[in-house]
Amino acid sequence: MQEHLPAAHNPFIDLLPPQGIKLTPQHYAYLKISEGCNHRCSFCIIPSMRGDLVSRPIDEVLREAQTLADSGVKELLIVSQDTSAYGVDLQYQEGLWQDRHWRTRFYDLASALGELGIWVRMHYVYPYPHVDEIIPLMAAGKILPYLDIPFQHANSRILKLMKRPAAAENNLERIKAWRKICPDLTIRSTFIVGFPGETEAEFEELLAFLDEAQLDRVGCFTYSPVKGAAANDLPDQIPESVKEQRLARFMEKQAEISAARLQRRVGRIETVLIDEVVEEGAVARSQSDAPEIDGQVFIDGATHLQVGDFVTVEIEEADDYDMWARLV
Repeated sequence: MQEHLPAAHNPFIDLLPPQGIKLTPQHYAYLKISEGCNHRCSFCIIPSMRGDLVSRPIDEVLREAQTLADSGVKELLIVSQDTSAYGVDLQYQEGLWQDRHWRTRFYDLASALGELGIWVRMHYVYPYPHVDEIIPLMAAGKILPYLDIPFQHANSRILKLMKRPAAAENNLERIKAWRKICPDLTIRSTFIVGFPGETEAEFEELLAFLDEAQLDRVGCFTYSPVKGAAANDLPDQIPESVKEQRLARFMEKQAEISAARLQRRVGRIETVLIDEVVEEGAVARSQSDAPEIDGQVFIDGATHLQVGDFVTVEIEEADDYDMWARLV
């Protein structure tokens, strides 16, 4: 049995520390669970560069997660090209971690990581039906109530042209069901406007989706040809001026939605994670905010705090993307 376990760290002969080398700050880390992708989205060339999905066995992933948590990491950001497809290539094989058997699949990964006692944030989750299974884990506080789902569009014809996975899913109904189970759920997404053939009516449908979905965090890009992508050969390419106009309209709509959703949090008591301490105070993130891509929480005068601290605050103000709070 012992020959199958990883060798113990030896500080006298090992060149790297036991937690490995991290390029992120000490208090958070990205945990990559797979490489490649089985999908062939028409605007993307990742599969041609990195191949089909190759998942890491769950015991290997969980050992790395445990090592990171033991080294002081307070937040794990789970990443891959298709996080919710995790393990399908391995036929969900079992692995052993902490004397328990876990299957290499999305739910088991979320459930096991939820036992580490740190923040766990899920990125790049396609809305397959089995994603529903992890929402109760979020409601129970096991993992962060946060899903990064790259919807990319709302119109079914455009999604088919994009060759997006889960294009037929009724995402609005799913979002409503998720929020019924977990009212504090934050949903982040990205979209593309100006995809070849996108009509004004189809773009308006996307704006209507934003109104209905009330997503918390949203990024948007104009379609840009990528060398080797199938979408380059699609007819009815959209003029750059139209793309930019649609981008501006999209972001104006989403800014209103984001501002309204943040205003609803004013007066709430929340736990935040300190990212930085500056002369004016502390800069933190709430459970709704991933590093570098989402908003921040500013705490004036809190210069005594340390990076990596979890603190309780009352939200006092908010704008379109950020919030201001006081310690409680």
